Amino acid sequence: MSAVVTQQPAPESLAQPAASEKEVVLYSHSPIFYWWPVWAIGYLFALLTLWGGHEIAFTVGAGEDAHTYWVRIHPNPSLGVLFTLTFFLVIMMTHFAVRGAASLTFIFAAVALSLFLAYMGWWEGLLRAFRQLAIFMNLGFYVFFSTAVFVAWASAVLFFDRFTYWSFRPGQMVYHSVLGDGEQTFDTHGMVVEKKQDDIFRHWVLGLGSGDVQIVTTGARKAEFLIPNVLFVGSKLARVQQLVAMKPDQQADTVLTAGSPE
Repeated sequence: MSAVVTQQPAPESLAQPAASEKEVVLYSHSPIFYWWPVWAIGYLFALLTLWGGHEIAFTVGAGEDAHTYWVRIHPNPSLGVLFTLTFFLVIMMTHFAVRGAASLTFIFAAVALSLFLAYMGWWEGLLRAFRQLAIFMNLGFYVFFSTAVFVAWASAVLFFDRFTYWSFRPGQMVYHSVLGDGEQTFDTHGMVVEKKQDDIFRHWVLGLGSGDVQIVTTGARKAEFLIPNVLFVGSKLARVQQLVAMKPDQQADTVLTAGSPE
């Protein structure tokens, strides 16, 4: 369900918010933020392989050109299956949006499919086939692939995503672009701040309380901003409402960030 924030006369209880609520900063994160399960599970399986794996020799070539590689592999084939399944599901969840009524349709369809498989007696065969599936990945793969994904994830979330952000102050919104347009200041009079409907996959399953925010300004400088993938967005709308309703002469003292991983 979407939530809309518009400017209203500030009641006495909102006129003087706490010092920690004087400014709210919204960061828009890249879709790679939702890839944290890939590197997290990869590192977990790397530890399991390190502790419970076995050294296996692979000989490449023959005669004098032969070379033996010793790789560490966990004997349980389920680790590779689960990692591959996680990787595939993250790709699907980050590339297909399921919002609003579509999310309910998806849930009902999944329940109906489960009941149909149970009615036809096919669940046992599917589970048996899944248990017989074997995918083995060595320690080097888990460490290298997880580290590559983590480096890309950390670079985006902690560095590149901070080049563009929106800060709300009493009666003002400032759009900051470090490498582009600099700063643009907008009056919050008549401004509409809307939380878009949640995506069941990205926001509920992977997002840790994230959401998309749409901002529409009025007055002499009309603009529209779509801020995707803002962390902890639900808890920030009330604070944004306070600042939108306040007057510009009520200056900010401290900063509370929305969408920042700290």
